[in-house]
Order: sequence, then structure tokens, then C-alpha cells
Amino acid sequence: MTPRTYISLIGPSVASAEVLGIAEEAGACIAKAGAVLVTGGGRGAMEAACRGAKLAGGSTLGILPGHSRYEGNPWLDMSVPTGMGEMRNVLVVRSSDAVLAVGGGFGTLSEIALALKLDKPIAGIDTWSAALGPQAAPIPLAASPAQAVRILLQTLGDA
Repeated sequence: MTPRTYISLIGPSVASAEVLGIAEEAGACIAKAGAVLVTGGGRGAMEAACRGAKLAGGSTLGILPGHSRYEGNPWLDMSVPTGMGEMRNVLVVRSSDAVLAVGGGFGTLSEIALALKLDKPIAGIDTWSAALGPQAAPIPLAASPAQAVRILLQTLGDA
């Protein structure tokens, strides 16, 4: 049995309608590619991505900051309550094969930094774009969710 690809979508818990639309489309693209969507399990971009994935027939995994699996958004198939607060960001990134950043503030930036540190393939849409230090290449920015997922799958060798 071939293991499935896991792609984390990271983004803000409070987001504009534009970012929510991009996240939902990205979730659908991840599902249509046959990958499992991993998020922090909360609201905002995470919930929008999960909704998109589920409506496209995909599977979703939420790595939750709190102690209860019932704190996650309603589009999650599986919820992992960590009790770790924002430290769970490490698990969101570590649980994936690749990371897609959509919009975001400092929480998203921390997950981008973790992805770079863990040498995870990463792509972004309307997110942080500068090289984060002398050893990091700029994050590839995509014009659309479909392009971002293609970039990640090509990097992984799954395309």
C-alpha cells in the first residue's frame, strides 16, 4: 500500500473573505490531488480549507491547540487534541509532507519558519515571501491554489 501525501495548509484564524476563498479552493485542490489536508483544526483559513477539502471528497486532519477534540471546526474527519496551545504548530508542520501558506500573521510565519527548518517543501499564496535568513531560499509564491498544489507535488515527486 502506498502511503498518502499529507499537505498542511497554514493561515490565519481571522481572515478576509479573499483569504477564506483562497483557502477553501486550496483545500479542494489538495483533496482532488488525493492528499490528506492537515490544519491546526480551528476557524478562519483552517476551517475554509477543511470545508473545501470535504466538499471535494477529501480527508481532513486537525492538530488542535486545546484539550478537547470537540474544539475543532466541523469539517474535520480526525482531530488530535494536543493541549499544547500554539506549540502545536510544530506538529502541524511535522505531520505533513509539504506546506501551503495562505495569508497569515505571526502564527503562520512561525509555521513557515518551522517548515524551512524541517526542510519541508513550501509554497505560498499572498503570504510572507522574503527569504528568512541567509540559508533560506524565498518561498515560492503561486498565483492560484491549483498552481501552489502543483508546485508542492512536483517538489515531492508526486506530480
